[in-house]
Amino acid sequence: MTTESWVESAADGGFGIENLPYGVFARPRELPRVGVAIGDRVLDLAGLAADGTIDGRRWFASGSLNAFMAAGRPAWRANRDRLVQLLTDAAFRERVRPHLVPLGDVELLRPFEVADYVDFYSSEHHATNVGRILRPDRAALGANWKRLPVAYHGRAGTVYPSGTPIVRPSGQRRTGDEDEPVFGPSLRLDFEAEVGFVAGVPSGTGRGVPTWAFRDHVFGFVLVNDWSARDLQAWESQPLGPFLSKSFATSVSPWVVPVAALEAARVEPPAQDPEPLQYLRCDEPWGLDLRLEVLINGRVAARPPFASMYWTSPQQLAHATVNGAPLRTGDLFASGTVSGPERAQRGCLLELSWNGREPLELDGGMRRAFLEDGDTVTVRASAPGAGGATISLGEVSGTVHPPL
Repeated sequence: MTTESWVESAADGGFGIENLPYGVFARPRELPRVGVAIGDRVLDLAGLAADGTIDGRRWFASGSLNAFMAAGRPAWRANRDRLVQLLTDAAFRERVRPHLVPLGDVELLRPFEVADYVDFYSSEHHATNVGRILRPDRAALGANWKRLPVAYHGRAGTVYPSGTPIVRPSGQRRTGDEDEPVFGPSLRLDFEAEVGFVAGVPSGTGRGVPTWAFRDHVFGFVLVNDWSARDLQAWESQPLGPFLSKSFATSVSPWVVPVAALEAARVEPPAQDPEPLQYLRCDEPWGLDLRLEVLINGRVAARPPFASMYWTSPQQLAHATVNGAPLRTGDLFASGTVSGPERAQRGCLLELSWNGREPLELDGGMRRAFLEDGDTVTVRASAPGAGGATISLGEVSGTVHPPL
């Protein structure tokens, strides 16, 4: 794919011709519509479809990517090829230019309607650290952890677009020196830096999606912040998994980076021992060399490496559907907290502060054990693209507000 676009800003910032991520935007007094990021502009696909420059008016003149995601891989490929042609051939410049809108003039919305939401627990470094923090007298990893991608089913209705205020949740909590739980706002609010993928093409009931069919069903990748109330979580997750401690808010980035844009970022994942069962085996390398960065109030808190994730996205999808649960358009699957082997690579404050015992020191003298009201957390990421380009996944951000 050529790296040359006639859009002046396309060569900078990670939103070049090699990327072309999809999102939903709105201008004042106009209905939301689908667009693609190119440089510091958003290309109005609804406008291009209305004047016949591209196909798919029924897909793009809406406030959701779901219809286009459901159209399937041939439609995704054809539209991507056409956009590359329009944005690299100067003969189309005058026809396309009126549909380029400055990003500063639009509001970016949640890009798709979430059908279901599943959050995995796929970083061995994260899972090991959590085990050592919470169960120091037992094995850090459960007996099943290296046999299957552990996950919990989240709440689709509280998956919010980047920038949505995060109200501190309330619930039951109990400290180790208390006999009875108390009710009140969480005192140990945390972020979790994650990467998610969203399904486009559904699957049939009773039939799983094999690892080799990942590209046929998955539209693209987003950044995810799975906000977590650690004190609520510790009390309620006995013996089942998290509930109120997670269901209050999950934030997603505004841009969905197509699977095709990340082909150059694929790398070998960590070796898996023992060898997974047959349905989890994957013939292709599906580790992704994504470089995350987490900021608290503009100060870098961590740089987690996604390439270190033990379970890959195709394995997660295969496991989520192997029991016959049908895949639906808009299903969101998050990776779980992304963490590396070093302290500066840990993707949540639970690890970074070792459950509050070793507060994180940030530039400017700021210290954090857990999040305070007014804190803004931003997760951003990039990946290598074709021809040496950089692919940006954008960012997902949220500011903590006091309880209502």
